[in-house]
Amino acid sequence: MKKLFKTVAVAAAMLTSSVAFSAEKSTLDSILDAGEMKVCFDAGYIPFEMKAKDGGFIGFDIDLAKQMTKAMGVKFTPVNTAWDGIIPTLLTGKCDIIMGGMTITAQRNLKVNFADPYVIVGQTILLRPELEGKINSYRDLNSGEYTVATKLGTTGEAAVKRLIGKSNISLFETQADAVLEVANGKADAFVYDLPFNALYASQNPEQVSHIDQPFTFEPLGWAVRKGDPDFLNFLNNFLRQIKGDGSYDRIYAKWFKSDKWLSKVQ
Repeated sequence: MKKLFKTVAVAAAMLTSSVAFSAEKSTLDSILDAGEMKVCFDAGYIPFEMKAKDGGFIGFDIDLAKQMTKAMGVKFTPVNTAWDGIIPTLLTGKCDIIMGGMTITAQRNLKVNFADPYVIVGQTILLRPELEGKINSYRDLNSGEYTVATKLGTTGEAAVKRLIGKSNISLFETQADAVLEVANGKADAFVYDLPFNALYASQNPEQVSHIDQPFTFEPLGWAVRKGDPDFLNFLNNFLRQIKGDGSYDRIYAKWFKSDKWLSKVQ
């Protein structure tokens, strides 16, 4: 009899736990109820999210978000947020998801959950033209005779401090300010994500030389609040779908294999 009571008690506890779990409302349900998905990003990360001349936002992430909200039948609502406050903005419910070129790291994963990576990038180096041939990798910059610039609070900063820590490190609030240090001859190198550096180098070949082989591995993922398996399931299946039906490749080619969009950027 005691064993029977114990079995019943365990079953009841499991049922209670299951009911409690199912009662938790997914962000997915909140999005559908509201008829909109609030998407966080920090405009200025070329070509992922940028301010357009018409006052709106354009970019790779923006198009993916619009494709997603169209599939959901809800409105796309942009939430342009300073990078250092983007995770708190998500956690306090001011946006539903971060789709802003965020690298998946262990430290960030302690605070948020990530869907499967949607693109892989890495850090590359822009050099003063005079250093072309003399500097061939990040290892060559790891000396006190060189000044290396990068953006504050990014994986670029982490990579420089970890791998080029003997250099003189200059940190800036924006990537635009940091890369200008090299263009103006005030820094020897700029370390940042491959997409931004490739575009900058193609537009300013007289100002910088690009070492275009990434020296870090950085998967980018969409971030959501913890404890929401339904939303993660939707995101992973959505990504699988657009990669399978060609939508992803079309959007990728638009932003990474062409510069026709440059005229629309503010």
